Amino acid sequence: MSIVTPDGGLTALGYALSILAAVILVLAAGLLRSKTASGKKLSTKQLIFCAVSLALAFVTSYLRPFKLPFGGSVTLFSMLFICLIGNWYGVKAGIMTGLAYGILQFLQEPYVLSFFQVCCDYILAFGALGLAGIFWKSKNGLVKGYLLGILARGAFHTLGGYLYWMDYMPENFPQSLAALYPIIYNYSYILAEAVLTVIVISLPPVSKALLVVRKTAQEA
Repeated sequence: MSIVTPDGGLTALGYALSILAAVILVLAAGLLRSKTASGKKLSTKQLIFCAVSLALAFVTSYLRPFKLPFGGSVTLFSMLFICLIGNWYGVKAGIMTGLAYGILQFLQEPYVLSFFQVCCDYILAFGALGLAGIFWKSKNGLVKGYLLGILARGAFHTLGGYLYWMDYMPENFPQSLAALYPIIYNYSYILAEAVLTVIVISLPPVSKALLVVRKTAQEA
């Protein structure tokens, strides 16, 4: 039985297997209690913070003020919620949550050209948002981590564009743009959302509120 439809979507079996993979990943996170960058295990409370942030990311990913015709959109800060987990608990927890979010994004709007294309566009791209945790102890670590995470996400989308999506461009597509098009296309919506996000989280009331949430999230 096939898991992919002729037009690149998922069959019922494909959805079932994807949901199973998401459930296994979530259960694995709970059983392993992924360690934070400090070396301490996540408490039940902290796992709940991860789950809530993941849910907020998924919900806000549906709120799209702007959407591009071939995939990709500006959302209401959905990437921020995944980066927050890295900022609270470090790289491991951030990447684990990002991988789960990537599976949810795949279920939301699946499109399959190959296994590696799915990895580039969904699993690796959104998992990369967890790299925000690299700066979790740095001054202005949220902004630095967020920018690193979204740039890494864009890199995987761009890689998928070069390896797969450029083959689907129309015959009259100008070849002079072929080298830059995947970069321009993918970073156009990612950076547009990034500008809005950085402006909002840099506002003093928002910045102070995020610091309070961070302190609460890190309490055992």
